[in-house]
Amino acid sequence: MDIQFREFNPFDVWIWLEFETVLSGQEKQYLEEVFDSWFFLGKLGGFNAENLQVQDAGYELSYLDYHTESGNNLMALMHNMSEIEHEGCWARCWFDLGTSDAIALDVLLNALQQFNQEFIEIKQVLIGGENEDWLLPERSDRDSFYPDT
Repeated sequence: MDIQFREFNPFDVWIWLEFETVLSGQEKQYLEEVFDSWFFLGKLGGFNAENLQVQDAGYELSYLDYHTESGNNLMALMHNMSEIEHEGCWARCWFDLGTSDAIALDVLLNALQQFNQEFIEIKQVLIGGENEDWLLPERSDRDSFYPDT
């Protein structure tokens, strides 16, 4: 699986996946569950790199003193996600990642790499920019993706 980052705007980012074959209905559902789960965690603030107390503690987690009021009041929330679209061997989805931290993309890419090995072969993942194989709709046609416009 090849992963490419292109021009990146966290408030307006398309993620494309190219598969080796056209996805079946069940495979599309699996992919939607991956993206929906990832987005829901982001919507709940799960990708806040300022509060990684367990990660920062290292391997010794027995009797970890976890501080629920760590003084970190910075919100790290994803804002919006479009429906996943499919065309041939491609799938794409639009996101407003809001103030979530870049760790969110690492988590998604880790999950997609395992998804590639266990379920459906992914040829490539494109993050950001545009895809010459599947052009974006004109801005006026994309207003449903941008609720604030």
